[in-house]
Amino acid sequence: MNPDPAVRPTLLVAASTFPAEPGDGTPGFVLDLALALADEYRVVVVAPMTRGARAHQRIGDVEVRRYGYFPARWRDLADGAIVDNLKADRTRWLQVPFFFGAMAAALVREQRRSRPDVALLHWIIPQGAVGRLVLGRLPRVVTTLGGDLYALRHPVLQAVKRSVVRSAASVTCMSTDMARELAALGARPEQVHVVPMGVDEAPIAAATARETRVAGRVLFVGRLVEKKGAVVLLDALERVTVAPTEVVVVGDGPLRRPLEARAGSGVSFVGARGKDALAAEYARASIALYPSVPAANGDRDGLPVALLEAMSAGCAVIASAVPGIVDVVEDGVNGLLVEPGDAVALAAAMDRLLADPDLALRLGRAAAETASAYSVDAVADRYRTLLRAARA
Repeated sequence: MNPDPAVRPTLLVAASTFPAEPGDGTPGFVLDLALALADEYRVVVVAPMTRGARAHQRIGDVEVRRYGYFPARWRDLADGAIVDNLKADRTRWLQVPFFFGAMAAALVREQRRSRPDVALLHWIIPQGAVGRLVLGRLPRVVTTLGGDLYALRHPVLQAVKRSVVRSAASVTCMSTDMARELAALGARPEQVHVVPMGVDEAPIAAATARETRVAGRVLFVGRLVEKKGAVVLLDALERVTVAPTEVVVVGDGPLRRPLEARAGSGVSFVGARGKDALAAEYARASIALYPSVPAANGDRDGLPVALLEAMSAGCAVIASAVPGIVDVVEDGVNGLLVEPGDAVALAAAMDRLLADPDLALRLGRAAAETASAYSVDAVADRYRTLLRAARA
């Protein structure tokens, strides 16, 4: 049983990607971490209103308070990835100043209301930047997923990122390459910690116990945007010599319509999936693909949580040899690596696993063993240490 919330320190969490409801298909890693930290903290999450969300609710021991930032009829900037939404429809830039202003007001309001002892801000921009401006001397742990660090290269934004990073008690990132990027922004070595987002193992364990893995079933999980490499997947499927039994694409985004039009009936696009349904997809797949590529605007993956989830489920993974992924996947040991953007190499790797189910099984077992170090509980332990140090 958790201690009385009245005697626990208060943790203020700010994020722009947060589920309206648990398991609704929105990436849930911030919620998973908040729930895990609620054994030590009274946790309050401040997040923007999204479609179907409530202004105030409790999820387990976590209190969630959402702020509106634009008339509801047009408010969609935070429904999904903000950078991708802006790229897909430039009129959304009209929402940006209101979004920042509403976030600042919400953080000030919550700081006065709950009097937090420490803040955990996801990501450098926007939450880290706004928190730097309005939270005063409140100690802050800032985390970056990748897009905010690798993209947004305008000199003014680089200066903002330097200010956020240098003033934080600590900064967490997904990979050693991202740690080098943070150092280039002026972060001190003792500030930077490589702590990927954690995997909620419970639904995956339940699904793998319940579902039957289908030989030759290929799975892609990710937002349908440039950096996830779904176009490379379609290019590779045109080159394979061993036909997959099924190809399933889980995810949504601005590229879905053109990808579906090109893929035809051989690929099933099933949209975003809730946590339990997604776990079932992992459990049924024999091969999971993560063909990440650098986007034209500089954005790229850090370490996709979906990759760790697939590994946890025992899928044989084929992934791009990009920073972050190479920290976890060792070619021929717990997965296969290919050069980013190389559809021929991706097709060859798919042929290799489709023709050799025993190799796929062996790689999947090794992947599951690797992923055990990235559970939500293991990651939460790292954050507990950082948050305690920030408060000291």
